[in-house]
Amino acid sequence: MDVGRIYFKILIVVVTLYKTNGYSNIPGEETCETLQSEINLLKEEFDELGRLHRSCSGEIAVNKCEGSCNSQVQPSVITATGFLKDCYCCRESYLKERIITLTHCYNPDGIRLTEGDMETMDVKLREPIECKCSKCGDFSR
Repeated sequence: MDVGRIYFKILIVVVTLYKTNGYSNIPGEETCETLQSEINLLKEEFDELGRLHRSCSGEIAVNKCEGSCNSQVQPSVITATGFLKDCYCCRESYLKERIITLTHCYNPDGIRLTEGDMETMDVKLREPIECKCSKCGDFSR
């Protein structure tokens, strides 16, 4: 037996013991969910010369994805690294576009704009409507 084979067999035994001692990811431990969060959104507008035209802000309630997903790494004789990685991340499965109206708008001197179409600003925002565990690096959606 060569050293490489001995190392591989020992590694399999260690992984098997690790799993039998209750340390493996048990199905159902995933906690990926869609949660409400509040952010302070600031949007600035500039003129053709790059000078600040106005800035608008607001406290906005938005959805976010948060939680953990089951992933595993196991020895493999097929892969170049010697390990087969099965990684899952908590991320959006569906995004929805939403229009947010910012109501606190100021000119470059910091004076609040209270008249006309300059007192508010509409901003398009895409936020998660549904979150789930997805294969890491899978950006096909």
